[in-house]
Amino acid sequence: MNFRSRSSFGSSAEPEINLIPFIDVLLVVLIFLMLSTTYSKFSELQLKLPVADTQAQRDRPKELIVAVTANGQVSLGAQPVADRSVPGLAAALSVAAAAGAGPQTVLVISADGNAPHQSVISVMEAAQRAGLSQITFAAQTSASAGAR
Repeated sequence: MNFRSRSSFGSSAEPEINLIPFIDVLLVVLIFLMLSTTYSKFSELQLKLPVADTQAQRDRPKELIVAVTANGQVSLGAQPVADRSVPGLAAALSVAAAAGAGPQTVLVISADGNAPHQSVISVMEAAQRAGLSQITFAAQTSASAGAR
């Protein structure tokens, strides 16, 4: 066996670490992370609803208008509904639909932009229980919203 002596390696030669491939790999990883990261700014949302650009409303003879105020009060036509529970609203909607055109009546929910979401959902659930399947929401046009 032929072994090399220590002097053949050279005592002054130190190992080198080539940093160029390492830097290339780090740059590729950095670019990948920069492109795949989403920068989301979470802040308080300030919403003003509802606003929509719609054409002039057509006359619908079979409409039942339910208004929900900002504090959750519900009015059926011009009459306030005392019982805001789902069964109470369903009974009031059933009576109004029977006096109107029956189940073909279109329920128009006109809710204030600051109305509690639960109040609107309660009106929708009451409409389902009353057999009213056609529901629409009233909104103001963006031109009239700017005037406020």
